[in-house]
Amino acid sequence: MKTKKRIAIVGGGPSALFLYKRLLESGETNFEVEIFEKKNTLGSGMPYSSEGANDEHVTNVSDNETPDLVTSISDWLRMVPASLLERFSVNIDTFNEYKVLPRLLFGMYLTEQFNMLNDIANKLDITTHIHYHTTVFDIEYDKDDTQVWIITANDKILFDDVIICTGHAWPSRLEGKYKGCYDSPYPPSKLEFHVNHAVAIRGASLTAIDAVRTLARQNGKFEYDSHHNLCYRLNEQSQDFKIVMHSRGGLLPAVRFHLEDSHLSNDYLLNSAEIKTHITGNQGFLSLDYFFQKNFKEIFLQKDPQFYERIKHLSIEEFVDEMMDLRFQLDPFLLLKAEYSEAEKSIKRHESVYWKEMLAVLSFAMNHPAKYFSAEDMLRLQKVLMPLISIIIAFVPQKSCVELLALHDAGVLSLISVGADSTVEPQTEGIIYHYTDEVNNELSDYYKIFVDCIGQPHLSYEDFPFESLKKQKAISPARLRFKSNAIAEKASCEGNIGVECDSKGNYYLKVTGISINDNFQIVDYYGAYIENIYIMAVPYIGGFNPDYSGLDFCEATSLRIVNSIFNISAVQV
Repeated sequence: MKTKKRIAIVGGGPSALFLYKRLLESGETNFEVEIFEKKNTLGSGMPYSSEGANDEHVTNVSDNETPDLVTSISDWLRMVPASLLERFSVNIDTFNEYKVLPRLLFGMYLTEQFNMLNDIANKLDITTHIHYHTTVFDIEYDKDDTQVWIITANDKILFDDVIICTGHAWPSRLEGKYKGCYDSPYPPSKLEFHVNHAVAIRGASLTAIDAVRTLARQNGKFEYDSHHNLCYRLNEQSQDFKIVMHSRGGLLPAVRFHLEDSHLSNDYLLNSAEIKTHITGNQGFLSLDYFFQKNFKEIFLQKDPQFYERIKHLSIEEFVDEMMDLRFQLDPFLLLKAEYSEAEKSIKRHESVYWKEMLAVLSFAMNHPAKYFSAEDMLRLQKVLMPLISIIIAFVPQKSCVELLALHDAGVLSLISVGADSTVEPQTEGIIYHYTDEVNNELSDYYKIFVDCIGQPHLSYEDFPFESLKKQKAISPARLRFKSNAIAEKASCEGNIGVECDSKGNYYLKVTGISINDNFQIVDYYGAYIENIYIMAVPYIGGFNPDYSGLDFCEATSLRIVNSIFNISAVQV
């Protein structure tokens, strides 16, 4: 009998859940799985557990936007105890597939899906060994036997294939070194304190909104007035409590609306063969302009011809300027209120705000082939297009939006526009926020408490946690080649420290994270991929995968990895 393939999954969050599901759906049965999870539950990961949420935090995806698992959220809710529904104020009679869920409740759903998949594995006679409360400290690659060692506190275990699914990670920068400084708002329990002064928040992302909602509940309460408008009242001991968000350009993220295609796909997108043909004919590069033309502009020919006429002659830079112009002109909270009304109509009528939806589709579609962009195009993507995308596709839930507006109306929440040159200077207690305002005045504000809320950072090669793979040169820093040496030299002269030149005179741009191939296999220092080590841990592959579309990413990536493990089909660009 053929020896069973031994597969290890490092991490037990949503990425591991979808990977496990794909393994069971593969049609293969001659394998066994071991899952290493540092907590005592599977499925929920950081965002949907107490590590990343309190009862007040909600998802920005609904049931119909969640990729298929074993059961739907709607069906699962009908099986849970009434006390759980009561805790999260879920009315099963009015709940529908378009509604978002409290994140902790959604985490319980994901955990139960993992349990159901484990039952399916048992019926298929596929052994699953789960190591709870187990941290993987290191991973070693056995080059001679092409196998992989997993090293924990108590064991060193050999596997045929290893998939790194460690999920979110926030390296310690200020927290623990400077009083009143927090590197992230997670776990939210650390922000459950009373204050009677202003709190500084860096960023205005969904991460920042999480911090705002937690801090607000500790220092006041939300209530409805006689006109059914949500209002905020400060606690007696927190009358001077304020939240000051600091955002580049003074912008807030856009509000969640109805998606025509809930899984960020479109029949008119370029397929893998078309992308490959273009790359072959373009000196090995995927052109950002070509991708924007085909996977964004031309989609509107069928769906919204009027919008197409408006944008058909615009470059990426001109398009972004036009879309951002209104956001820069309006007060961010007035714009938030207007977008809330727009989104309410969209959801009620089941009509998409189509250009925003297609921007999300574009971002998801270019995520996988982004490693084929030239360095020049990656710089344009980072500087020009991604700032717009990150604002539009944040999909702030309506409930969060209403609370932000109530806090602002109460004079508690404000937003300061800062530039890219803003800095945070830690003090013995708190920080000094240095920034330049909209009329170029250089300002410095002191805060006793600072919470960094820019979201999950793209981590560097140096941050990669498994030291043996570094020492063995089994991983390498991610980098993209410049198409033009002249542009590379100019960027280097202007102070871009990411520009490198190899022995052949080729110029590269060092981007965040490690190198991977199309199947998410790690790439060594010599440019060869390690065929049995895969990575789905987004923080460490952000250079080659600039967009992280949550569960959609997990669903798509897990399929590529499982196809590669079992050599089921050729996985292309």
